[in-house]
Amino acid sequence: MTGHHQTLAIMLFSGFVAVTLGITTWVSRNRRGSAEEFYVGGRLFSPMENGFAIAGDYMSAASFLGVTGLIALFGYDGLLYVVGFLVAWLLVLFLVAELVRNCGRFTLADVIVARMSERPVRVAAGTSSVTVSVLYLVAQMVGAGSLVALLLGGTSQAARVWTIVGVGALMVVYVSMGGMRATTWIQIVKAVLLLGGTVALTVLVLLRFHGDVDRLLLTAAERSGHGDAFLAPGLKYGADWTARLDFISLGLALVLGTAGLPHILSRFYTVPTARAARRSVLWSIGLIGGFYLMTIVLGFGAAAIVGPGSIRGSNAAGNTAVPLLALDLGGGADSTGGTVLFAVVGAIAFATILAVVAGITLASSASVAHDLYSSLRRGRGEPRSEVAVARVASVGIGVVAIALGLLARDMNVAFLVGLAFAVAASANLPVLLYSLFWRGFTTRGAVWAVYGGLIPALALVALSPVVSGSPDSLFPGADFQYFPLQNPGIVSIPLGFLAGWLGTVTSAELPDEAKHAETEVRSLTGAGAA
Repeated sequence: MTGHHQTLAIMLFSGFVAVTLGITTWVSRNRRGSAEEFYVGGRLFSPMENGFAIAGDYMSAASFLGVTGLIALFGYDGLLYVVGFLVAWLLVLFLVAELVRNCGRFTLADVIVARMSERPVRVAAGTSSVTVSVLYLVAQMVGAGSLVALLLGGTSQAARVWTIVGVGALMVVYVSMGGMRATTWIQIVKAVLLLGGTVALTVLVLLRFHGDVDRLLLTAAERSGHGDAFLAPGLKYGADWTARLDFISLGLALVLGTAGLPHILSRFYTVPTARAARRSVLWSIGLIGGFYLMTIVLGFGAAAIVGPGSIRGSNAAGNTAVPLLALDLGGGADSTGGTVLFAVVGAIAFATILAVVAGITLASSASVAHDLYSSLRRGRGEPRSEVAVARVASVGIGVVAIALGLLARDMNVAFLVGLAFAVAASANLPVLLYSLFWRGFTTRGAVWAVYGGLIPALALVALSPVVSGSPDSLFPGADFQYFPLQNPGIVSIPLGFLAGWLGTVTSAELPDEAKHAETEVRSLTGAGAA
């Protein structure tokens, strides 16, 4: 990249950071300091505002950078991520959003403990929520590193390291100073920027091919080096039975994992009523659906215009496909248009990363303070004390995410998010659905459901090609690969449901019929909801 590219992009990065820090500072001066204000913004957001914020939370670096890169490199098989992310919202809309808003207060654990012994369930759910959040954060850190490496010519490892550290530091500032109110407004600003940038790029791609989608696809297939196979299933996931099982496993994780993501569930508490929560999801489905349809055009556009060879040359995992596409659409590396468009897209991608990490960090620090801290102390502390713990927790979570982000900096961000979804679907979804719909569910069942999904998911990832045994793994020089699949969902998700059932049927505890009836009425009517 030329110095002009770098200067313009850095100016835009800095502008967004300045605006978001301004929002955070303004909010921090006007907040009441209560737990409700810090965790859920006082429940004052409208369905439209919350819908944009949910979309902002969900449209992450994995979507903008990783998914388009996978489509550009693998064609049809990259579309699995788009389909999985979209279908997942139907489960959230029909089974989760309204019921969670009625039953909970701040976190996932609030929904479950309504019928259970509080301490063991809070510890289990809090541990799982923090684990999922950290995995999700790692993907955003990797996206930030890839983006800045491209900006600086792809040669500066030190720049990638300092970028990941800088993103981690900013997310701690956003969360500790502004809480949910600042995080939500940052998400809204980011969602508008991202959708605007995506629309502009999609229009430019279609204009390049005069609106002829067939020509776009055929050109992408021709430049891919794979011919018609680029437009058919199997290029990435069809080589053998292991790859096909990986395809199914990833699909299950993407479809089922959204309903177990802590930062998405916490969004339903920021609106005043359950009806508002459902309307928020409707807004978000429209925004997210339009965005993912456009990523398909961008992915094939990157393959047709930039070419997979150039994309891999910049970043082997494909994370830089969209910025490279923007550079070409604007007129090339030496043109003013290319410089401006590249810088704008780079700034939008960076804004996406900053906004998403703020939302995830807030959800995970809430789990540490509201679930783990309040349970491990024998008695709940005062709200201000709990909020102080959440602020400190955001620093610790930031440090862990930075360290893991540096370790995984050469992996595709969409793939890393797939792992987070698998853990969420294995540990959080079973206990959530059992708590809401199974009359006989017990405390032991809840604890077993969480750990019965969480531990196998993490263990299988540790023993998979993701960590060792292949050139693309975290530790390419080691080999303790005993599980052949890259995504553990096909094994760990059923184990989570099985463990919850087994824990319940072997428990001596009698289910509390009165509490179940109360929870059922509350979940369906909102009577007594916070």
